[in-house]
Amino acid sequence: MKFTIVFIGLLGVLLIPALAEYNINLSDNNNSGGSGQQSVSVNSEHSVANVDNNDGWNSWNSLWDYKTGFAATRIFHKKACIVHKMNMDATPSLKALTAMVKEKKLQGEGPGSPPPKGLMYSINPNKVNNLDKFGKSIVSMCKGVPTYMAEEIQGASLFFYSGKCFNANILWILNISFCGRTEEN
Repeated sequence: MKFTIVFIGLLGVLLIPALAEYNINLSDNNNSGGSGQQSVSVNSEHSVANVDNNDGWNSWNSLWDYKTGFAATRIFHKKACIVHKMNMDATPSLKALTAMVKEKKLQGEGPGSPPPKGLMYSINPNKVNNLDKFGKSIVSMCKGVPTYMAEEIQGASLFFYSGKCFNANILWILNISFCGRTEEN
């Protein structure tokens, strides 16, 4: 009986780090005009990464589902969700992101480090009616919120784009721009 209790205790101690969610919080203390904060949570068991950007009216939440290959960004002030196919060449792998978060390598980066990768997406103005094809995590985040599909624009530059764009700068690793109109804006 004692052996069983000790064995279960050791098994729990060894499994907790493998199944745990890893988190990192970053405050924007050096930005003279902003007071935003980003946090990253990685759930290796479900192959999902979640980025929360808390900045008042400009807050948003981004979810990367590595199992389905889709990502969604919920833009709170627009009351809309934008779903897109993940660009695996630009997005860090779940393993790499987990390592960065675990080792807190995302803190203190920024000015002086290599520039982040940039992606530009064009929003389809038609609402998505069925979220099920994007996976349970995205359904949970976007259910009840007008949701739109976005397609990546290869080789695009904001410098030459004259339309309205929403930028989701994810830490110092990825800058995503969603351009176009939805029914809400």
